[in-house]
Amino acid sequence: MSRIRKASIKDIAQIRVLINDFAKDDLMLPRSLNELYETVRDFWVCEDKGKILGCCALHICWDTLAEIKSLAVRSGQQGRGIGSELVQYCIDEALGLEVKKIFVLTYQSEFFKKFHFRRVKHEALPHKIWAECINCPKFPGCNEIAMVRELKKTK
Repeated sequence: MSRIRKASIKDIAQIRVLINDFAKDDLMLPRSLNELYETVRDFWVCEDKGKILGCCALHICWDTLAEIKSLAVRSGQQGRGIGSELVQYCIDEALGLEVKKIFVLTYQSEFFKKFHFRRVKHEALPHKIWAECINCPKFPGCNEIAMVRELKKTK
């Protein structure tokens, strides 16, 4: 039985393989071991009997802005709702932290539309562009789609 939980140090090696397998196909950016250790607290994982089936991170960028990043679900496990569940955990965490806006950079815009994200120009995300994107090998020719969602706490 799989479960969603916060990632731990022991998950890093599996998370890295999962993410970097997709990066080899240019479907997402690779992540180094150093980066994953530094951001382990950002990650949620779906685990089944010690095997990581999926991962997703919520990274706080500014006082009102966070990014959902590194969403990956193991081949053969896709289409079972794992990705949706991981994204929902990130959204719920953002709400709990009182984040006002979350964004993604993705090739899968239809998936994120289900979560009420809307497409925006990259320039609408200045903190992201200058903090991280400027160091990306794809900058400035990134073809990922920028999407945002305003968050409102429900009663």
